Amino acid sequence: MAARTGWPATALGLARVQEELARASPPGWTPPPGPLTAAGCYVCFARGVRAQGAAGDPGMAGAALTRGRRLLAAATSAGVAGAPYRPALLALREGPLLEAAVRALPSRPDVLLVNATGRDHPRRAGLALHLGAVLGLPTVGVTDRPLLAEGRWPPDAASAAAPLLLDGEPVGCWLRTRPGVRPVAVHAAWRTGVEAAVRWCRRRPDGPPERRSRCGGPAPPPESPARPRARQAEAGPLSPSTRCRRGNPDSSR
Repeated sequence: MAARTGWPATALGLARVQEELARASPPGWTPPPGPLTAAGCYVCFARGVRAQGAAGDPGMAGAALTRGRRLLAAATSAGVAGAPYRPALLALREGPLLEAAVRALPSRPDVLLVNATGRDHPRRAGLALHLGAVLGLPTVGVTDRPLLAEGRWPPDAASAAAPLLLDGEPVGCWLRTRPGVRPVAVHAAWRTGVEAAVRWCRRRPDGPPERRSRCGGPAPPPESPARPRARQAEAGPLSPSTRCRRGNPDSSR
Protein backbone atom coordinates (compact mmCIF):
# COMPACT_ATOMS: atom_id res chain seq x y z
CA MET A 1 0.00 0.00 0.00
CA ALA A 2 2.73 2.49 0.94
CA ALA A 3 4.52 2.11 -2.40
CA ARG A 4 1.31 2.67 -4.34
CA THR A 5 0.09 5.54 -2.20
CA GLY A 6 2.66 8.34 -2.20
CA TRP A 7 1.60 11.97 -2.35
CA PRO A 8 -0.52 12.94 -5.37
CA ALA A 9 0.05 16.38 -6.85
CA THR A 10 -3.59 17.28 -7.52
CA ALA A 11 -6.78 17.46 -5.48
CA LEU A 12 -8.46 14.93 -7.77
CA GLY A 13 -5.56 12.53 -7.47
CA LEU A 14 -5.53 12.88 -3.69
CA ALA A 15 -9.26 12.26 -3.44
CA ARG A 16 -8.83 9.01 -5.37
CA VAL A 17 -6.00 7.88 -3.10
CA GLN A 18 -8.03 8.78 -0.01
CA GLU A 19 -10.92 6.67 -1.26
CA GLU A 20 -8.54 3.75 -1.80
CA LEU A 21 -7.03 4.16 1.65
CA ALA A 22 -10.46 4.27 3.24
CA ARG A 23 -11.28 0.90 1.65
CA ALA A 24 -7.96 -0.70 2.64
CA SER A 25 -7.88 -3.31 5.39
CA PRO A 26 -4.37 -3.33 6.89
CA PRO A 27 -3.74 -5.55 9.93
CA GLY A 28 -4.95 -3.88 13.08
CA TRP A 29 -2.56 -2.64 15.77
CA THR A 30 -3.07 -2.55 19.50
CA PRO A 31 -0.53 -1.25 22.05
CA PRO A 32 1.35 -4.22 23.48
CA PRO A 33 2.34 -4.26 27.16
CA GLY A 34 5.61 -2.72 28.15
CA PRO A 35 7.42 0.43 27.04
CA LEU A 36 7.03 1.52 23.44
CA THR A 37 9.03 3.85 21.23
CA ALA A 38 6.74 6.57 19.99
CA ALA A 39 7.27 9.42 17.56
CA GLY A 40 5.38 12.65 17.01
CA CYS A 41 5.54 15.01 14.04
CA TYR A 42 4.53 18.58 13.39
CA VAL A 43 4.81 21.04 10.50
CA CYS A 44 4.70 24.84 10.42
CA PHE A 45 5.06 27.55 7.82
CA ALA A 46 6.50 31.06 7.99
CA ARG A 47 3.95 33.50 9.34
CA GLY A 48 3.17 36.51 7.22
CA VAL A 49 3.69 34.94 3.79
CA ARG A 50 0.03 34.41 2.86
CA ALA A 51 -2.92 34.77 5.23
CA GLN A 52 -4.55 31.36 4.66
CA GLY A 53 -1.51 29.57 3.32
CA ALA A 54 -0.47 29.27 -0.32
CA ALA A 55 1.47 26.79 -2.42
CA GLY A 56 5.17 27.47 -2.13
CA ASP A 57 5.09 28.81 1.44
CA PRO A 58 8.44 27.95 3.11
CA GLY A 59 7.93 25.36 5.82
CA MET A 60 9.68 23.18 8.34
CA ALA A 61 8.62 19.81 9.72
CA GLY A 62 9.90 18.36 12.96
CA ALA A 63 9.80 14.82 14.31
CA ALA A 64 10.74 13.54 17.77
CA LEU A 65 11.38 9.99 18.96
CA THR A 66 10.71 9.16 22.61
CA ARG A 67 10.46 6.27 25.02
CA GLY A 68 8.48 7.25 28.09
CA ARG A 69 9.81 10.63 29.22
CA ARG A 70 13.13 10.21 27.44
CA LEU A 71 13.77 12.08 24.20
CA LEU A 72 15.82 9.72 22.05
CA ALA A 73 16.22 11.76 18.88
CA ALA A 74 14.79 14.61 16.84
CA ALA A 75 14.92 15.56 13.18
CA THR A 76 13.73 18.33 10.89
CA SER A 77 13.02 18.71 7.22
CA ALA A 78 12.77 21.99 5.28
CA GLY A 79 10.77 22.52 2.13
CA VAL A 80 7.80 24.33 0.67
CA ALA A 81 4.07 23.79 0.90
CA GLY A 82 2.88 21.66 -1.97
CA ALA A 83 -0.54 23.32 -2.13
CA PRO A 84 -2.63 26.05 -0.51
CA TYR A 85 -4.46 25.30 2.72
CA ARG A 86 -7.72 23.49 1.97
CA PRO A 87 -9.64 21.48 4.56
CA ALA A 88 -9.56 17.71 3.95
CA LEU A 89 -6.69 18.15 1.45
CA LEU A 90 -3.84 18.84 3.89
CA ALA A 91 -1.85 15.91 2.50
CA LEU A 92 -1.13 18.00 -0.60
CA ARG A 93 0.31 20.80 1.52
CA GLU A 94 2.11 18.96 4.31
CA GLY A 95 2.47 15.25 3.53
CA PRO A 96 5.93 15.15 1.92
CA LEU A 97 7.46 17.43 4.57
CA LEU A 98 6.14 15.29 7.41
CA GLU A 99 7.26 12.08 5.74
CA ALA A 100 10.78 13.44 5.26
CA ALA A 101 11.06 14.49 8.91
CA VAL A 102 9.93 11.10 10.25
CA ARG A 103 12.22 9.22 7.85
CA ALA A 104 15.13 11.35 9.09
CA LEU A 105 14.82 9.83 12.58
CA PRO A 106 17.55 7.26 13.31
CA SER A 107 15.07 4.44 13.99
CA ARG A 108 11.44 3.59 13.34
CA PRO A 109 8.93 4.09 16.15
CA ASP A 110 6.33 1.57 17.24
CA VAL A 111 3.59 4.16 16.73
CA LEU A 112 3.39 7.68 15.29
CA LEU A 113 1.24 10.50 16.65
CA VAL A 114 0.16 13.07 14.08
CA ASN A 115 -1.52 16.45 14.47
CA ALA A 116 -4.20 15.50 11.97
CA THR A 117 -7.41 13.52 11.62
CA GLY A 118 -7.77 9.97 10.38
CA ARG A 119 -11.25 8.52 9.82
CA ASP A 120 -12.81 11.87 10.73
CA HIS A 121 -12.73 13.04 7.13
CA PRO A 122 -15.13 13.36 4.17
CA ARG A 123 -13.51 10.33 2.53
CA ARG A 124 -12.50 8.66 5.84
CA ALA A 125 -8.78 9.11 5.13
CA GLY A 126 -7.26 12.22 6.67
CA LEU A 127 -3.58 13.11 6.81
CA ALA A 128 -2.84 11.01 9.92
CA LEU A 129 -4.10 7.90 8.14
CA HIS A 130 -2.42 8.76 4.83
CA LEU A 131 0.97 9.41 6.47
CA GLY A 132 0.81 6.08 8.27
CA ALA A 133 0.10 4.26 5.01
CA VAL A 134 3.04 5.94 3.27
CA LEU A 135 5.43 5.21 6.14
CA GLY A 136 4.06 1.76 6.95
CA LEU A 137 3.54 2.77 10.60
CA PRO A 138 0.53 2.60 12.94
CA THR A 139 -0.70 6.16 13.48
CA VAL A 140 -2.96 7.98 15.91
CA GLY A 141 -4.31 11.45 15.22
CA VAL A 142 -4.52 14.08 17.96
CA THR A 143 -6.11 17.48 17.26
CA ASP A 144 -7.65 20.33 19.19
CA ARG A 145 -11.07 19.64 17.65
CA PRO A 146 -12.70 17.26 15.17
CA LEU A 147 -13.02 18.03 11.48
CA LEU A 148 -16.55 16.73 10.79
CA ALA A 149 -17.36 14.34 13.64
CA GLU A 150 -19.54 15.40 16.53
CA GLY A 151 -19.96 14.34 20.13
CA ARG A 152 -20.51 15.65 23.63
CA TRP A 153 -17.52 16.37 25.84
CA PRO A 154 -16.65 13.72 28.44
CA PRO A 155 -17.02 14.28 32.21
CA ASP A 156 -14.47 16.59 33.83
CA ALA A 157 -12.18 13.81 35.01
CA ALA A 158 -8.76 12.60 33.94
CA SER A 159 -8.87 9.99 31.15
CA ALA A 160 -12.62 10.43 30.63
CA ALA A 161 -13.60 9.80 27.01
CA ALA A 162 -16.67 10.36 24.87
CA PRO A 163 -17.26 9.14 21.30
CA LEU A 164 -16.96 11.27 18.19
CA LEU A 165 -19.38 10.12 15.50
CA LEU A 166 -19.47 10.78 11.78
CA ASP A 167 -22.70 9.68 10.09
CA GLY A 168 -23.34 7.48 13.11
CA GLU A 169 -19.92 5.77 12.87
CA PRO A 170 -17.35 6.07 15.70
CA VAL A 171 -14.23 7.67 14.21
CA GLY A 172 -12.57 9.00 17.34
CA CYS A 173 -13.08 10.23 20.88
CA TRP A 174 -12.89 13.30 22.98
CA LEU A 175 -10.31 12.56 25.69
CA ARG A 176 -9.91 14.58 28.88
CA THR A 177 -6.25 14.54 29.89
CA ARG A 178 -6.82 16.08 33.31
CA PRO A 179 -9.64 17.86 35.13
CA GLY A 180 -10.33 21.46 34.26
CA VAL A 181 -8.85 21.44 30.75
CA ARG A 182 -10.47 21.21 27.34
CA PRO A 183 -10.45 17.64 25.96
CA VAL A 184 -8.47 16.77 22.86
CA ALA A 185 -9.81 14.88 19.87
CA VAL A 186 -8.18 11.47 19.40
CA HIS A 187 -8.55 9.91 15.96
CA ALA A 188 -8.45 6.39 14.62
CA ALA A 189 -5.98 6.36 11.74
CA TRP A 190 -3.72 3.85 9.94
CA ARG A 191 -3.99 0.38 11.52
CA THR A 192 -5.63 1.84 14.64
CA GLY A 193 -9.26 1.73 15.60
CA VAL A 194 -10.87 4.08 18.09
CA GLU A 195 -10.29 1.75 21.03
CA ALA A 196 -6.59 1.28 20.27
CA ALA A 197 -6.07 4.99 19.68
CA VAL A 198 -7.66 5.98 22.97
CA ARG A 199 -5.93 3.16 24.84
CA TRP A 200 -2.54 4.37 23.64
CA CYS A 201 -3.32 7.98 24.48
CA ARG A 202 -4.25 7.03 28.02
CA ARG A 203 -0.85 5.47 28.61
CA ARG A 204 1.63 7.76 30.33
CA PRO A 205 4.66 7.59 32.57
CA ASP A 206 3.99 7.77 36.30
CA GLY A 207 3.53 11.21 37.76
CA PRO A 208 2.82 13.32 34.68
CA PRO A 209 4.01 16.92 35.09
CA GLU A 210 1.91 19.92 34.10
CA ARG A 211 3.86 20.49 30.88
CA ARG A 212 4.03 17.09 29.21
CA SER A 213 2.68 15.26 26.22
CA ARG A 214 -1.09 14.96 26.28
CA CYS A 215 -0.92 11.27 25.47
CA GLY A 216 2.07 9.88 27.34
CA GLY A 217 4.11 10.10 24.15
CA PRO A 218 5.05 12.94 21.82
CA ALA A 219 1.60 14.25 20.96
CA PRO A 220 1.98 17.09 18.48
CA PRO A 221 -0.02 20.05 19.87
CA PRO A 222 1.47 21.82 21.76
CA GLU A 223 3.88 20.06 24.13
CA SER A 224 5.63 17.64 21.79
CA PRO A 225 9.36 18.01 21.23
CA ALA A 226 8.56 17.98 17.50
CA ARG A 227 6.79 21.33 17.61
CA PRO A 228 9.56 23.45 19.17
CA ARG A 229 12.09 21.61 16.99
CA ALA A 230 10.22 22.66 13.87
CA ARG A 231 9.80 26.20 15.13
CA GLN A 232 13.46 26.58 16.07
CA ALA A 233 14.56 25.33 12.69
CA GLU A 234 12.05 27.54 10.88
CA ALA A 235 13.25 30.62 12.74
CA GLY A 236 16.77 30.01 11.46
CA PRO A 237 17.06 29.38 7.74
CA LEU A 238 13.56 30.37 6.66
CA SER A 239 12.58 33.61 8.32
CA PRO A 240 14.25 34.95 11.47
CA SER A 241 11.75 37.78 11.82
CA THR A 242 8.56 35.80 11.51
CA ARG A 243 6.65 33.44 13.76
CA CYS A 244 5.58 29.95 12.83
CA ARG A 245 2.03 29.36 11.65
CA ARG A 246 0.18 26.28 10.53
CA GLY A 247 -1.51 27.90 7.54
CA ASN A 248 -4.96 27.04 8.86
CA PRO A 249 -7.23 28.59 11.49
CA ASP A 250 -7.38 25.51 13.69
CA SER A 251 -5.72 22.16 14.25
CA SER A 252 -8.31 20.00 12.52
CA ARG A 253 -6.88 18.34 9.48
